[in-house]
Amino acid sequence: MYSPTDLKKGVLIQIDGKPFRVIEYNQKVMGRGGSIVNVRLKNVIDGNVVPKTFKGAEKIEPASVEHRNVQYLYADGDDFHFMDPDTFEQFQLPGELIDEAKNFMKEGIELDLQFFDGKVINVELPKNIYLKVTYAETVVKGDTASSLQKDATLETGYTLKVPAFIKTDDEIKVDTRTGEYLERKK
Repeated sequence: MYSPTDLKKGVLIQIDGKPFRVIEYNQKVMGRGGSIVNVRLKNVIDGNVVPKTFKGAEKIEPASVEHRNVQYLYADGDDFHFMDPDTFEQFQLPGELIDEAKNFMKEGIELDLQFFDGKVINVELPKNIYLKVTYAETVVKGDTASSLQKDATLETGYTLKVPAFIKTDDEIKVDTRTGEYLERKK
């Protein structure tokens, strides 16, 4: 069981038999009255976001989520195909379940699927991933201030801001949680 102060961003809990992910956390200390924790929770099945307040002594049930390591194979229209590396079983998931993760999924990547009651509820990518730049704008000579940023398109089709020195065919490290450039591969 979790106490309200354990509810940090990203923690999965279960309320009335439904899994929720904490997306916002705020704690208020009330002097002798203990503390209150205000959270915003996202239902991982239907995507609804609800606010909830917990008092200091409440106990919260963690969501019984199973994890399964899979390999991403390819996309076919709006469907994404995966394989279990242990059993070689192949299966597909609809694009709306993949959501923002598709921006960073290249063929062959290993990722984690989260299951609740036998259904996939979330695709968990590695925190950082290296992706190849397929197109980067050219910088005009003299426009090379250190803070200059330009658009670059990755091999997955995702576009992000990168420093001016990044060129086409460079491999860059991207934070999959924020979609931001981290560094160029050495």
